[in-house]
Amino acid sequence: MKIRYETILPIYRFIWKNWREKRFNKFTELLATRPVDQLLDVGGNPNDWFGRGNIVRNVDSLNLSTCEIVNIPEGSPRIVSLAGDGKSLAFEDQSYELVYSNSVIEHVGDSTARAAFAAEILRVGRKVWVQTPAYACPIEPHYLGLFVHWFPQSCRWPLIQWTTFIGLTGAAGKEGLRAIMESTELMKKKEFQALFPDCEIWVEKLFWIFPKSYIAYRR
Repeated sequence: MKIRYETILPIYRFIWKNWREKRFNKFTELLATRPVDQLLDVGGNPNDWFGRGNIVRNVDSLNLSTCEIVNIPEGSPRIVSLAGDGKSLAFEDQSYELVYSNSVIEHVGDSTARAAFAAEILRVGRKVWVQTPAYACPIEPHYLGLFVHWFPQSCRWPLIQWTTFIGLTGAAGKEGLRAIMESTELMKKKEFQALFPDCEIWVEKLFWIFPKSYIAYRR
C-alpha cells in the first residue's frame, strides 16, 4: 500500500524539527537579540511564527498566493499573508527591517531566477537571513535519499524513484515526486556565496561533520 504524502509529512517534519529549532536559535542570536519590528518572510509558512512574539512584532508572510491564517495562539506576532513573487518584490528599497527566507531559493528556478531572488531580498531588507540546503550534504532532504542530487538531473529520476525514502514509499505520488525533482536544485557553497556578496555565510553541520545548510545573513 502506498503511503500518502500527507501521512509522511509529519514524520519528515519531526526528523528535522530539532535542527530547525537550533537554526532558529542561531537566527535569534545573530539578528534578533531585540524584537524585530517588521519582518518579511519570503516563501515561508505563517504558522512557523506562532508563539514567536518575543522575537518579532510584525510578520508579512509572502507566497505566490495568500492563505487564511487561523487559530493564531497568544504570544504570536501580528501575521499577515501577502501574495507576490520573490524574484520581483513590490516593496521599496530597505523597506523591511529584516527579510527572512528558509529553504526557498533552491526552488525558484534556474541560476538567473536564483540571482533575481537573492538581489530582491538584499534590496528590500536592511538585515537578511536566507537559508538553503547544502549541496555538499550526502542526504538530499526533499527525498530523504543519499547522493541523488550529486548526479546530473538527466540521471536522477530512476535513482529518486528507487533509492530514496519518499520515492520507495510513494509518499508524494509519481507526479508529485517528479514535480519536486524538476523544481529543486541545490547549490554549492561558492555559488550561494556569490549571490550574497555582502553577507556572512554560516554553515550548519550534520553530525558535526557534513554541511547541512548554508545561511547568508547580513546584520
